[in-house]
Amino acid sequence: MAIEAHAQTSSLDRSDLERQVKEMYRQVAEQPQGEFHFEMGRALAERLGYAPEDLDRIPVEAIDSFAGVGHFFDLADIAPGEVVLDLGSGSGMDAFLAALKAGPEGRVLGLDMTEAQRLKAQRLAREAGFETVEFHAGYIEEPPFKDASVDVVISNGVINLSADKPRVFAEVARVLRPGGKLAIADIVTETSLPEQVKCNATLWAACIGGAIQQDDYRAAIEKAGLRVETVREHPEYRFLTESAQGASRTYGVKSISLLAIKA
Repeated sequence: MAIEAHAQTSSLDRSDLERQVKEMYRQVAEQPQGEFHFEMGRALAERLGYAPEDLDRIPVEAIDSFAGVGHFFDLADIAPGEVVLDLGSGSGMDAFLAALKAGPEGRVLGLDMTEAQRLKAQRLAREAGFETVEFHAGYIEEPPFKDASVDVVISNGVINLSADKPRVFAEVARVLRPGGKLAIADIVTETSLPEQVKCNATLWAACIGGAIQQDDYRAAIEKAGLRVETVREHPEYRFLTESAQGASRTYGVKSISLLAIKA
């Protein structure tokens, strides 16, 4: 997740944002039992809709550091042999689940800018024998993959952290094959956030300050050349701290999942 210049964040200190995001998600990887604005772990995953029998088949440590905001695997409908790209793959939970569905003939590419997350995911993949999963260093605005090389792009609670969401979706459209799917969960708002929230790097890192109005989010996807098929809310997702809950109540900050198709 690169912190790029964008009109919506003209007053945001982007270097401070990147530093805070990396530090927060380093802690998510290394100290998953710590205190965060958001819930983590297996109880959250199951409440969001992840199947316990699937979670039983992947590394426990990846689940411990799961900080997603929704569930989208039914929308992704990953088929055996497909190539899957996970934007902001973290400690690897969704990437490992995608590998189960893509099977031995498939391939899963994880992309994350936070070294601690990536190193943890790589270690877990080696230890658990997930040979079809690769974890790459990089930013979601600049995925280092070829045009039309991916069948499915997934992402969970990460695109809201980007200061250039249109570029993220343009890159998704670039790497997807015709007919390819974007299946994601993310944080959006019912009303636009005020400047003092948008320019607060701490609230950005907590998945709040970077959230955009839900219609603008959809419009950015469609402008990139993707057709939005399904959008649903995840009322079972909740923030933990008083400040995050206050923003959620005031501006309608909420979790959604969606499916979009490349024409």
